[in-house]
Amino acid sequence: QVHLVESGGGLVQAGGSLRLSCTASGRTLNRVVMGWFRQAPGKEREFVANINWSGSGTDYVDSVKGRFTISRDGAKNTVHLQMNSLKPEDTALYYCAVGRYYFPTNAANDYDYWGQGTQVTVSS
Repeated sequence: QVHLVESGGGLVQAGGSLRLSCTASGRTLNRVVMGWFRQAPGKEREFVANINWSGSGTDYVDSVKGRFTISRDGAKNTVHLQMNSLKPEDTALYYCAVGRYYFPTNAANDYDYWGQGTQVTVSS
């Protein structure tokens, strides 16, 4: 069993930055992909970014490319999401997730463990 705890969310003005962190406990997360998803009120959960098990490969949804950066610290079982140039449309509950496979995947169904989420609110 894996337990995930997200932190770093908050209220920020448009153009500002936040850094989300997710720490996993329960077992060492090697050779699995980790990802961030988000869900805005009234909308479906959306893929945001993922990173492969070695940290050498990343993928992003088009709307955050060039603004968000995902990274992971394997030794600390931690994944981060640096979010810059935030926009009001980035407002959502952000979830960290652990994938089932070592290769990157954007499908929520390929992720077995989820955190409780951390709220990000961007004011205009």
